[in-house]
Order: sequence, then structure tokens, then C-alpha cells
Amino acid sequence: MSFLTLDLNLLRVFDAVMTEQNLTRAASRLAMTQPAVSNALRRLRDALGDELLIRTAHGVKPTPRAETLWPAVRRALGELEEAIAPDQSFDPSRAQNTFRMAMADATAALWLPSLVRKIETEAPGILVRMVPLTTREPRPMLLRGDIDLAIGFFPGVVSQIASGGASVSPIRHQQLYSGRYVCVMRKNHPLANGELTLDAYCSANHLLVSFSGRAHGLVDEALAQLNRERRILLTVNQFFTGGRVVASSDLITTLPRHLIASTGITGELIAKELPFNLPNVHVDMLWHERDTRNPAHTWLRGHMSGATREAFGRAGQVLASNAAP
Repeated sequence: MSFLTLDLNLLRVFDAVMTEQNLTRAASRLAMTQPAVSNALRRLRDALGDELLIRTAHGVKPTPRAETLWPAVRRALGELEEAIAPDQSFDPSRAQNTFRMAMADATAALWLPSLVRKIETEAPGILVRMVPLTTREPRPMLLRGDIDLAIGFFPGVVSQIASGGASVSPIRHQQLYSGRYVCVMRKNHPLANGELTLDAYCSANHLLVSFSGRAHGLVDEALAQLNRERRILLTVNQFFTGGRVVASSDLITTLPRHLIASTGITGELIAKELPFNLPNVHVDMLWHERDTRNPAHTWLRGHMSGATREAFGRAGQVLASNAAP
């Protein structure tokens, strides 16, 4: 194949299909019919001598050649777009956008006040719709376009994206915050005074915040490495609920330290260091490649990133006065 004879419009179609991982969504993105998209892909396959994209029950799966080719195509098209339309801007005071975001209740409690203040003072036409986050795997929602942004602790997703995983991913991410897990209990709990030992921790009754309701988490994996286990008496799917239950019972729970403030009852709780090691908890922001250069989306990501210090700094100040000895 000669590059001089290649129809470069075919690369735009290829990029859209790789981005959407679905022919129907790619056709809508390009304002084309699905047969036209399929025909363009066929022509590109013939030109490159590779299948490029293989149909599956859930969309299309790229071949190794497509995975190798796409980053260069995406980068080149992005540079052309910026060169041809460099003056794209976003005026929040005139914007009429609706953003859909997925976060856990505790994460939303820390971030949304800042976002609402920003909207009220600078962008009165913007609307925000929160979508329940019931999983540590928000990629399907981003791929389908159900949400514009997901914020939370997604260790498996971020690890796969960072390593390349099984294929090139259209999901982008940015780490916003890194913190530590602590053991949380009511202030007058029998274990509140003195050092928390591993035996005492494992002997207590536990509450687990689990989006799926599954009574097994990161803590249980760490305890298994020590040939220990705990008794999870209750699972809930909200950090707020978990804090309330722990504050009025002898249950203990293990939470990211910064999320305790979201319970609204930090004065009734204390945080103690864990008697074993856990990896840090990373709060990441995930979005789809289709929105990377969208000026409105860029504005949103910029604010959420900038609000991190305010949100977690305030949480840290509140918790500092409630740390157990």
C-alpha cells in the first residue's frame, strides 16, 4: 500500500470506531450511516492488509495491528484538529451543558459543594446529573456515553489502563488524590483506648461498605495473606450509612481516612491506625477519549482537579482533631 493513495478520511472512521468500540455509536459520531462506516472499514482493511476490527457480541475488538496503529492516528488527528480550529473556547457564563457524573456518596459529598459554588457564580446555565456508582468498573458507562465523568477508587481499571491491558483503551484517567485506610469506630468503643492490635481487630464485628453487597474486600485479601480473617456482620452500599451505624454500635469499619468527613458526624467517630499494611487508596478521575478535547469537558475536569486540595484539605483538618491516640 502507498500512503500517497490512501484516503485519509478512512483514518477518521477508524479513529471513531476505535474510540467508540461500536459501529453504531461511531456512525452517529461521524454523522454517517452504519453501512457507510462498515464500507470505510472494509476499504481500510484492504489497504492495510489487516482485519483491524473484529465484531463481537458487545461491539468490536481491535486486532494487534489496530492497537499499534491507533495511538499514532489519534495523535495525528488531534494535532490537525488543534491546528485547524485552535480558537475553540468555552465560556462558562453562557454555557448550557448538562454533565452526568458517577461517584460514591462520600466522594460526591466532598466534591459537589465546590462544583455547585462554581456553577452558581460562574456558569449558571450548567446542569449536573449524578448517576449511582454501583461498581468499581465504570468503563461500560463511559463507553456507552451514559456518563461524562467517573470519580472514585478504581484500582483494577487504572492498573489495566496504565499497563495497556489486553488492548488499547479509549478511557483516560487522572489521579486526583492518594490517601490511607484507617479503622473507624465510635469514640467510646471498647477498642478506642490504646493501640489497636491485630487480634483485637480480627475479633471485632465489622461493617463493610460494598457497592455490590459482596462481603469481601481489600482488607480481607490483606488478612488472608496473614492467615487471618474477620467477621463481617453487616454490608452497606453507602459510606454515610456506614458511619451512622458504626457511631451507634460496637461495629468497626475500615475506610479511606478522607471519607470519614462525609459522614457528617466526625465528632462521634475516631480513626485508629490499622495493625497491618494496606496499599494507599487512590482517587482517580476517568473519562472517555471522545471528550478529551471537548472545551466544556476540559473545563469540568479542570475544576474537579483544582477542587481536590480544597475538598481533602478541609476533610483533613476536621479529622485531625478526631484522631485516636
